[in-house]
Amino acid sequence: MLLTTPLPTSRLLLREFEEDDWRATHPYESDPEVVRYQSHGVRTPEESRDYILRVMALARETPRHVYDMAVVLRDGNRLIGRCGMRITDPELREATLWYVLDRSRWGQGYIPEAARALVDFGFGTLGLHRMWADCDPRNPASSRVMEKLGMRQEAHFRENGFYKGEWCDSLIYALLDREWRVLPPAR
Repeated sequence: MLLTTPLPTSRLLLREFEEDDWRATHPYESDPEVVRYQSHGVRTPEESRDYILRVMALARETPRHVYDMAVVLRDGNRLIGRCGMRITDPELREATLWYVLDRSRWGQGYIPEAARALVDFGFGTLGLHRMWADCDPRNPASSRVMEKLGMRQEAHFRENGFYKGEWCDSLIYALLDREWRVLPPAR
């Protein structure tokens, strides 16, 4: 399902990526501090471009399982990050959530706002039952985003991934559709 219109929030639009968007994503995808806890390293311009082309191809698949969206400021139409989800099990109606934001925009509430719109889309439009996300325990800002969404920590896996030359732990957070429906509006 290709989104025909962006997902709006009060300050943002989540929209499909366009081919030239790699020019806006590359500055943060090549920032060592931004990708510190990502599974990938600092990207070259070619890797940033290739990533956007892959995301665009995944958006055209039928059935669609990946929704990796550009996070764009409504005021000024500037791309500042991405927020996505992948349906991990269509039969169980489960998806995983992720997000990346330009460092100059950290601490301004943009990612919880963007993720909230994507979670609404997942539970509402796509009829998902469960959404989950993971983060490195050394990244408390990411844990706070998940907590702001009403997600609860379900697990702390010890050294379950080998990234950038070291074993890393993972915190797993999750939320069910029925829990999302009863959360107050100011999530």
